[in-house]
Amino acid sequence: MNNKQSNSIFRPVLLFTTIFEGITAGARFGLNLNSTRDTASTIGRLTMGIRIHHGYIGLLLVLIAFLAIKNRGWQKQMYILGWSLFFSDMAHHFLVLWPITGSPEFDLTY
Repeated sequence: MNNKQSNSIFRPVLLFTTIFEGITAGARFGLNLNSTRDTASTIGRLTMGIRIHHGYIGLLLVLIAFLAIKNRGWQKQMYILGWSLFFSDMAHHFLVLWPITGSPEFDLTY
């Protein structure tokens, strides 16, 4: 990714990061959902007890875009989605949960 391309994704990444974090925080505090508590018996079983944070999926999308996507349009979209998911997850755990709950709750397993 060159400098011009990185400048062109900054605003969309910031926008989608904010949207994803709004949805995540709304589910957590508005609907009282807790991923560790509410998904351990379903998704936790499918992942053999390993927590899959949406930031992991974001980094996977960035890696795929970097290594495999040759179409510049698709690559840009994958970068925007991937970085947005990653930054949203980091913001959720370290800028939202930690100050509010006293713990980042960044669990690696259920």
